[in-house]
Amino acid sequence: MNLSNKQKQYLKSEAHHLKPVVMIGANGFTEGVLAEIENALNFHELIKVKISSEDRETKKLICDAIVRETTATQVQLIGSILTLFKPSEDKKITLPKK
Repeated sequence: MNLSNKQKQYLKSEAHHLKPVVMIGANGFTEGVLAEIENALNFHELIKVKISSEDRETKKLICDAIVRETTATQVQLIGSILTLFKPSEDKKITLPKK
């Protein structure tokens, strides 16, 4: 899903007050973590994921894997916090027009 700059800005403002719902720690990116991210995306549509990794390259690889496996859209990555958006059947978040 391609988002316009206006839509990304809207999602960033909506996500600003959110806390991370999934945290990836020492065990890394596992199938259990992937299932939790999928459940959270289906329920909330817009979530934050905290990735606890010191290595920048590892963090980037984990982010890419999450986006690829969930087919979600990466809204932003700031430090160790990844913001994801994936519309659900209920369409809880209405995006502005492009």
